[in-house]
Amino acid sequence: MLVKSAPGLLTPKEGKPREYVTDAEPGEEVPETTYYTRLVNDGSLVVVNTAQISAKKTGGK
Repeated sequence: MLVKSAPGLLTPKEGKPREYVTDAEPGEEVPETTYYTRLVNDGSLVVVNTAQISAKKTGGK
């Protein structure tokens, strides 16, 4: 799944506590594990819609 941190947060990667998922565009591909799913559910991570990325690159909406 493609995710990024909620604005202003650094979210530790699973099994790599000194590496972080950031809020940088376009997001980061992570496995759909319980760890990342829980972070999405609590609001620490945001799932990035791939259609939004394509629209930004092409200048569309």
